[in-house]
Amino acid sequence: MTSETPHVVGIGGTTRPGSSSEKALRYALARCQEEGATTAIFPGAELARLPHYAPEMPDRTDGALRLLEEIRRADGIVVASPGYHGSVSGLVKNALDYTEDLREDRRCYFSGMPVGLIVTGAGWQGTITTLEALRSIVHSLRGWPTPMGVAINSTLPVFGPDGRVEDEKARFQLETMAGEVMEFVKVRRAGLQPA
Repeated sequence: MTSETPHVVGIGGTTRPGSSSEKALRYALARCQEEGATTAIFPGAELARLPHYAPEMPDRTDGALRLLEEIRRADGIVVASPGYHGSVSGLVKNALDYTEDLREDRRCYFSGMPVGLIVTGAGWQGTITTLEALRSIVHSLRGWPTPMGVAINSTLPVFGPDGRVEDEKARFQLETMAGEVMEFVKVRRAGLQPA
């Protein structure tokens, strides 16, 4: 948290450009921008280029180094995953595994950061269990999941052809979650929250 402008990093999506999880992530980041944040996004296509995380191999690709630097700069994080067989996709989990490289940093992992969570999937059961799994991962990384976690049933008509969120309930969830990320960031920056 070194600059005057808050910075929020988005991680997620699938290998398919324009997936529902990527659309939802982009919408949430746009809301954070409207509230004054700069943002960086690591969509599925970029995550797919990350090698499997191997802690015993210290060399990192340019993409992995960029991900780690953006997380170091971040005041908040938004993670979006599809619900694959009731849990987080391997693509998203691998990206989160790279945060192990931050274990010796002054701010370890996601310590003290708000983390907004988005899950999309073909049905409610898989989205809810994936959301629970993401919450557990964020807790393990010492992050603070926002009270509003977003679960989107992608079998329903949620997004318009232009990617806009047309479903009122999904839009409410995404806007509420993004607002909570930004509210927490602003409170932390004002020094009103313990480190």
